[in-house]
Amino acid sequence: MKLPSSSSYFFSSLLRKNHLSYFLLILLPFIVLVIILYSEELNCIFGQLDPRISSQQQNSISRNIKKNKKLPFAIGETKEGCDVFNGRWVWDEQRPLYEESECPYIQPQLTCQEHGRPDKDYQHWRWQPHRCSLPSFNATLMLETLRGKKMLFVGDSLNRGQYVSMVCLVHRLIPENAKSMKTDGNFDIFTIKDYNATIEFYWAPFLLESNSDDAVKHRIEERVVRKGSINAHGKYWQGADIIVFNTYLWWMRGPRFHILQGSFDDEDKDIVEVSTEEAYGMAMKSMLRWIERNMDPKKTRVFFTSMSPTHQKSIEWGGESNKNCYNETKMIEDPSYWGSDSQKGIMQVIAEEFGKSEVPITFLNITQLSSYRKDAHTTIYKKQWTKLTEEQLANPFSYADCVHWCLPGLQDTWNELLFTKLFYP
Repeated sequence: MKLPSSSSYFFSSLLRKNHLSYFLLILLPFIVLVIILYSEELNCIFGQLDPRISSQQQNSISRNIKKNKKLPFAIGETKEGCDVFNGRWVWDEQRPLYEESECPYIQPQLTCQEHGRPDKDYQHWRWQPHRCSLPSFNATLMLETLRGKKMLFVGDSLNRGQYVSMVCLVHRLIPENAKSMKTDGNFDIFTIKDYNATIEFYWAPFLLESNSDDAVKHRIEERVVRKGSINAHGKYWQGADIIVFNTYLWWMRGPRFHILQGSFDDEDKDIVEVSTEEAYGMAMKSMLRWIERNMDPKKTRVFFTSMSPTHQKSIEWGGESNKNCYNETKMIEDPSYWGSDSQKGIMQVIAEEFGKSEVPITFLNITQLSSYRKDAHTTIYKKQWTKLTEEQLANPFSYADCVHWCLPGLQDTWNELLFTKLFYP
């Protein structure tokens, strides 16, 4: 075999290098263009190394804000560079926004003052973002926006609390004979007659069909969710102009979850066990598909409220072991505090599913700001649905509710954030 001469090898090598340089020169602008166009998605992917939702991920989750020049119901925009979910709590003597006694729609599980809570400091805190301020909640604007429309909250009892807060924030402007509240199956419906409007809540703790769908009798130890069953509930959500979804608490039964493949009517049920993250991701995919098929992005808005934190372990904020939020009257001051009950894996699932979806949805990231509020839970100051034992009465920590929130209180802030994202995205 004849070897090439040194001169011919040099020229052929030079030619290959020139060809490679020419190829890279053509490819480089394309790479730069891809980085510019998909920077949000790349940020979302790499940002997931942080288990909480970063500001870049929030932008990706709410990408429709940038894609649409004006979203439905928007009348302005939040100051550029301001993350309204990143801030601090400040004392405000003008709080609360309404009195507990003035709102007859608060369930007895949330009326802390009526049930003997001795302090009111938890009512006086206002959320202050670092780089801007939240607009004041304008009940008149909200009512005029809802004229001829339906606002629907879908989810569990925590979403019901946010729903009741919204009703309390607007109801004082409505004459007594022009408003009503009724319960119909899984629905709670607040009707505003003069506006031909409703604010509604629909009980669906998993969003998908489950064995816990009875709005009253749903305390079931072994929870099962049916795969691909969003329409079992979703058929009742159609026609809503504004929807606020939540689902989290009911999924937290350990690292594994039961999924039904088939029907609850099947005699021999095909139930499989998957990781809780996989099950939750399945629900997110189903919800996003339902939104895509049923909500017109030119006329409607969809929100998703992140997980509501619990405060079951006082040792996590420097307290004693075997205690919880009972008797806590001050908030957590550590800005990096993140309780173990707020599953970081679930936040990652939300970021992944929302970040890669084209469905217009606005993410209400209330988890971190609510994590500081160990002082705002109902604890023992609520209606008890079962008679307490002597042992429980002797140890209030044993039955304190560190899941739900007193009203008025923290959940009014959730609605101030909803108001901000609805009108000033």
